[in-house]
Amino acid sequence: MYNLEDYMLALSKYVLIIISIVILVRCIRSLLSERVEPEIWGYLRYEGQDYPLTHWENLIGRSLSADVRIVAPGVSRSHAVLRRGGSGKWRVYNIFSRGGVWIKNQKAGASGLAVESGDTINLGGQKVRFRAVTPDKRQKQDLKRKRAGYGVSPAGTLLDLTLFQLTLLLQHAMSPKQKELQAVALAFVALIALEWSCYHFMRFMNRSGFEIETIAFYLTSIGMSVAASSVPGDMLKQILITILAVVLFAAMGWWLRDLERTMSARSTVVIGSVLLIFINIVFSDAVLGARNWLNIGGLSLQPSELIKVGYIYVGASTLERLFRKNNLTTFIVFSMFCVVSLALIGDFGTALIFFVTFLVISYLRSGSFATVFLAVTGAGMAAFLAVSIKPYIARRFSTWGHVWDDVYGAGFQQTRAMSAAASGGLYGKGAGAGWLKDIVAANTDMVFAMVCEEEGLIIAVIMVIAVLVLALFAVRSARQGRSAYYSIAACAAMSMLLSQLSLNVFGSLDILPFTGVTFPFVSRGGTSLLCCWMLMAFIKSADNRRDASFAVRAQSQDTDAEEDLSDWEVWQPREK
Repeated sequence: MYNLEDYMLALSKYVLIIISIVILVRCIRSLLSERVEPEIWGYLRYEGQDYPLTHWENLIGRSLSADVRIVAPGVSRSHAVLRRGGSGKWRVYNIFSRGGVWIKNQKAGASGLAVESGDTINLGGQKVRFRAVTPDKRQKQDLKRKRAGYGVSPAGTLLDLTLFQLTLLLQHAMSPKQKELQAVALAFVALIALEWSCYHFMRFMNRSGFEIETIAFYLTSIGMSVAASSVPGDMLKQILITILAVVLFAAMGWWLRDLERTMSARSTVVIGSVLLIFINIVFSDAVLGARNWLNIGGLSLQPSELIKVGYIYVGASTLERLFRKNNLTTFIVFSMFCVVSLALIGDFGTALIFFVTFLVISYLRSGSFATVFLAVTGAGMAAFLAVSIKPYIARRFSTWGHVWDDVYGAGFQQTRAMSAAASGGLYGKGAGAGWLKDIVAANTDMVFAMVCEEEGLIIAVIMVIAVLVLALFAVRSARQGRSAYYSIAACAAMSMLLSQLSLNVFGSLDILPFTGVTFPFVSRGGTSLLCCWMLMAFIKSADNRRDASFAVRAQSQDTDAEEDLSDWEVWQPREK
């Protein structure tokens, strides 16, 4: 006979699925269905044609990839870069031209020349006139663009998320296996208070878009449920780490707001990352064959997770549109150092994620498949060497596809993960009611299977789709990005998260070798959660919808831009 609690549990499963679908659909409508409206920061006039400058770094030349394409004698394929600083000042740089770049009889070099509204720029004998859009006119232009979240209320989506979290908490309360229920309840209440505080803070900062944060909080909520099931005694620690992660997200957003400051800190980030790697190599403890954990004052820290943020920070700032060969060399050396160091300490999964991210950054900068092919070839040789040196990595590859041949040995974890995932069916057993949580690394490396068991396959698939939505949005935003830095950083951050997701999901199901990496936001691990939220800051900065990103100050604060000259008021700009 079924009792009332059984009916309530069954109802809660359907409620979780319905609310998850609603949240996902609302975020998709807001992030992916709204038309992208480019921002205009200035104009170049050449032979009566007005070219709008829709980026902060605009490549000028004959090539098809140029932002302002001028096909004329004396103009090189990649001739110059016209760049807008964070304060609104413009500079022009000569990059690979033969004819040079001149302003007022001064030749632009590596440090560039200042450009004011109305100036004539000589590009190898071809003259173009520059006009910067004043703050007032830019504000008028911006007001014509649709505000982020205009079609779907962010507050309504966040209310749906709150109902999702309360339903999860109800399932934990009904589970006979649940321990430390009071601590679990306090953690969920604190998480709800945190997300609403974050929402109101963004509203106070005049930011209307909240979909990126909503998806991150949705995944974090599932991660909170995983922690409540597997380690209920650590709920206070889990919520404190979550609060710190959100604070770091906001701090990163504030820091990225000033692109000049961000770029100038590149060397400091490189040095800090290298020191972290050295500390990791010297003082780390081996866990399941990989020496990637540091114990400090009773707390475990994974330096490789923090280095992920630094790696993207350096990669995007080094390989922006305006770059030099020595910067490119520095990044390649830094990449090799990171990947080789991670391979030496046995963190093969993270090394693979770094390498995939390197390929994405390299292609976004160069656009050359040949460069990527050479990098892949070199990585294949390095992987063969790592497998030869690290026996436990070789054993994982030998087990791949044969886990059922040794269910009590090499295939112990994955066979249990697949069995638990299958037992959960479409709707799951309910939060806290599973048994996979008692297996080693179930709440980290095999968390996808654990979610399948407790919340069902549908919720697990929605969890994956939520990350894919962020990836599609990052790519979409990159095409209209204000700065190459934000575009490259956002795509690199998503490539890192997608690599983690793929290795975690397919590795636990024996579709790919089991590498032991975490599922973004969901796997238990404080350092991993901190990293994921900080990566969200890169994606948020690339959001060029009106009043969405914290990379652009409010119009009233941008007072340093040049004023238009009166004789430019007669312009009737035409699209390129």
